[in-house]
Amino acid sequence: MLFPRNLIQDLLESARHSPVILINGARQTGKSTLAKGLFPERNRPQYITLDDMATAGLAKTSPKSFLQGLRERVIIDEIQRAHELFLPIKESVDNNRKPGRFILTGSANVLSLPKLAESLAGRMELYTLWPLSQGEIAGRKESFIDHCFRSKDVPSVKEMVLPSLLKILVSGGYPDVLARETARARENWYRSYINSILERDVRELSSIEGLTELPNLLSLIASRAGGLMNLADLSRSLELPYMTLKRYLSLLQAVFLVVLLPSWSSNLGKRLVKTPKLYLNDTGLLCHLMGRDASALQANRTMLGLVLENFIVMELMKQAAWSQVRPRLHHYRTLDTRYEVDLVMEAANGQIVGVESKASSTVTADNCKGLRALKTDARENFRCGIVLYNGSNVLQFDKDMMAMPVSALWSISSGNSPRLYEGRD
Repeated sequence: MLFPRNLIQDLLESARHSPVILINGARQTGKSTLAKGLFPERNRPQYITLDDMATAGLAKTSPKSFLQGLRERVIIDEIQRAHELFLPIKESVDNNRKPGRFILTGSANVLSLPKLAESLAGRMELYTLWPLSQGEIAGRKESFIDHCFRSKDVPSVKEMVLPSLLKILVSGGYPDVLARETARARENWYRSYINSILERDVRELSSIEGLTELPNLLSLIASRAGGLMNLADLSRSLELPYMTLKRYLSLLQAVFLVVLLPSWSSNLGKRLVKTPKLYLNDTGLLCHLMGRDASALQANRTMLGLVLENFIVMELMKQAAWSQVRPRLHHYRTLDTRYEVDLVMEAANGQIVGVESKASSTVTADNCKGLRALKTDARENFRCGIVLYNGSNVLQFDKDMMAMPVSALWSISSGNSPRLYEGRD
């Protein structure tokens, strides 16, 4: 199955200017195929994968010799498996800064490895590839974020009916899952996928043998997706020491399964001490971990709201990577906890857009209370507030508050994506 990847234009631009590009992201999101597709086949760099044990072994034991044996332009897949290569790559780049020399991919956040911070920092451009966005699945490049910050027009949005939304939520965005026709086949894929990551990638990062609690931790986080990160409560629930839990959570973040959304405040100092919220990287994975299908979500609106919020946060996190505005993403909650906003997008010039998710098919001005509190806090920086809901109409409450069908996320687009890639890692 072929899918467009909306980061392609940014990656091509980086390949024309930077000697090193790193494409980070969870396994099976399409990093390898995307890296290969940056270049025409006749001019494609040499491809090396460190998933091959013999190749990884050589790279670890003789990193400088290994690198010297490669061509000038090379794709090195799963770079986190041989961090010994970072320093030789730095030396090679310092001697020859020709753009596009090294295209690296990693299924773990290698920025958390000290040796990378000491070597390649400042010499490479970094991208994160998440599971497919809805626009990528449909073959278009979404521009919802840029519309929110740069346009005052009321958009034309396609109607969103509940059965279609439920299917989108439980299907998620992993390319291989979308290619599987039965629920059983999808469940088998998720089960194997989680086991593979926890048994191999996490173990390689941690150098710890006893990680049997990680599957339970991942499932517990799924049940609390969209909630504030409460390490003390998680520690009690799993009967894990606090510091062990903190380390395990960092490992799940490092392999891009768990995403933390920091809090927003008009006071930058306060923003640093407030509690982040926890999300899963994909709602298909989220539903699998909770053991819920479309019918279960339809029957439980609280659970549907949890999954929908996770979906909206991740769709906007994906779009932020290729938008013109490139906002930072946060959540918002007043000190008295009376009001909150699911997502706050903050542009470099300080402008703020708030986004609320509602699982219902109707919405009123009362659903904007959190957004109005955000407006009061952001003052002149507040641009607009948007409620994304399971309805069919765009509703304008006042000049800077409106509701849109959740399909606005991918209906508002800048056209078709320019190239297609096979969606395998």
